[in-house]
Amino acid sequence: MRLKALKAAFPKTIPIMTGFLFLGAAYGIYARTSGLPAQTPIIMALLVFAGSMEFVAVDMLCLPFDPLNAFIMALMVNARHLFYGISMLGKYKKLGAKRWYLIFGLCDESFSINCTAEVPEDVDSGWFYFWVTILNQIYWVTGATVGSLAGSFIKVELPGLEFVMTALLVVIFLDNWLKEKSHSSSVIGLASAFLCLLFFGSESFIIPSMAVIILILTLFRGKIEKAASK
Repeated sequence: MRLKALKAAFPKTIPIMTGFLFLGAAYGIYARTSGLPAQTPIIMALLVFAGSMEFVAVDMLCLPFDPLNAFIMALMVNARHLFYGISMLGKYKKLGAKRWYLIFGLCDESFSINCTAEVPEDVDSGWFYFWVTILNQIYWVTGATVGSLAGSFIKVELPGLEFVMTALLVVIFLDNWLKEKSHSSSVIGLASAFLCLLFFGSESFIIPSMAVIILILTLFRGKIEKAASK
């Protein structure tokens, strides 16, 4: 059962592996060249596992200790995970002990796969979600480890590399678009994000757009599900 789920999950994570290995290595190099010891980015990759926050944390660890600012920054950077978590409650609530790791390991990429993937009927969905999540973390930790170990010897700039994961999420969205029978939920997401971008600006639009998306999907859930089932 577990092996079958692993075989089903691994191909879904291959694009994530490519992005995480490169971006994780960039993070490890960045942390080392910023003056952090080799073990710090590795431990953070294991225990924090929030790529955006890990990059921000490098700068914060190099500044005077300010726990309140660190808390507020972490909340702002990762607030979108509140919406991810709410949307995954139905999938994770009956998975026993596995759900605790699934909650901890929920990142953008694991959410994208577990939320949209069509799990084969002969595969246990709980183990499928588990393997997707843990494989993605393994990729990130591996990349961070390689970058951290190499950071002492490599002095390079990596401009634009952070766009790798943005491009990856766009590809996942397009793949899901091609599989959908109805594009109503995708259109709602795009339109909400675009309007919030206009009103709130590029620095503050993510949380409002997610709130609007959840509100609309909740209000029109019946009609959206009916359209998707046709």
